[in-house]
Amino acid sequence: MHATKVLLALAVTASCAFAETAEKITLSESGDLGDKLWALPVLYQNDDAAFLNEFRFTGRLHADYFTKDSSAGYDADWIVRRLRGGFKARFFHNLEIAAEVDLDPQNADPLYQRLTDTYIAYRFSDAFKLTVGKQRAKFTLDGSTSSNELQTLDRNNLSNNLWFTKEYVPGITACGKVHGWHYTAGLFSGGTASKEFGNFDAGNFGLLSLGYDFRKMLGVKKALLRADYVYNDPNVESTFTRAFSNVGSLSFQLEETRWGLRAELSAGEGFGEQGNVWGANVQPWFNLTKKLQLVGRYTYLSSDDPKGIRLHRYDNTITKPKGDQYNEYYLGLNYSIYGQRLKVQTGLSYADLGNSAKSRADYHAWTWTTGLRLSF
Repeated sequence: MHATKVLLALAVTASCAFAETAEKITLSESGDLGDKLWALPVLYQNDDAAFLNEFRFTGRLHADYFTKDSSAGYDADWIVRRLRGGFKARFFHNLEIAAEVDLDPQNADPLYQRLTDTYIAYRFSDAFKLTVGKQRAKFTLDGSTSSNELQTLDRNNLSNNLWFTKEYVPGITACGKVHGWHYTAGLFSGGTASKEFGNFDAGNFGLLSLGYDFRKMLGVKKALLRADYVYNDPNVESTFTRAFSNVGSLSFQLEETRWGLRAELSAGEGFGEQGNVWGANVQPWFNLTKKLQLVGRYTYLSSDDPKGIRLHRYDNTITKPKGDQYNEYYLGLNYSIYGQRLKVQTGLSYADLGNSAKSRADYHAWTWTTGLRLSF
């Protein structure tokens, strides 16, 4: 109840601040209306100030409606996929402090679920940024992509199986870009999870990521080839992580003005009751207009364990089977209202999960999902 009151107070404060700023905005002023609206959460900005350079509210609202016709039955529902709010402040030009909370207005009691991005970071240069606190563990293709920027409604099932889907983990990372090279190195606590920073009691994991952007060589906007590696202490008590002691991922992101391709090959060495898993994912896309985008995706997974592969999010609403071979085909459309910050996405997918020793899949489903993605 106390957390709810605090959040409501923050919401009222933010609303008053937005309203006061909005009074100064008129359609007759120069500039894009979207730019003006998305400037409202920026309560203070002064790059010339010696102490505080910027203070802004942050947040996202992701809402989905899905229908599913599967071998396990039919289901349809709408869900608030993500609802988050917080702040980000910049001091001394390079020091950043951020905090954000995850909320569930539908099914949870209390409303407050957990902290997400809550960290202190200092950018020494483009080549070196140090971040300490709760942050995203960025590995695998979709695991390293913000949910605000996904071209599909949710992450592919290869990342869903191998990546640590708790997403926000306490740790320390260093990252940067040097002459086309991109790197990230981090050490995280893989202990038992809590709503805040965890209990630091069940092992750790290390992350190394190194990539090179061949865009100048190929004459394109982006051509990033990247390798990710994670070593995770094989501790069955860890709830921040998945039961993989080693995870490796090789990905490629090619981007031109009208079209592009995202592809990945990843594998994980399981421990405990989790078998080894490997898979591939390919995702071509094409911009039909400046605002309308066509996206396709194919995902394949295989495991040496009959129950080594788990299903995707909306495939789990009726039953939660596991298998050792998985295929998914996805075709979707994205309509951008204001870049990645406000868009509508829709997609149709077919997935099957089974045992490779059998002639047919144990589970198969058609799923259609439409979602709104809003972030600031």
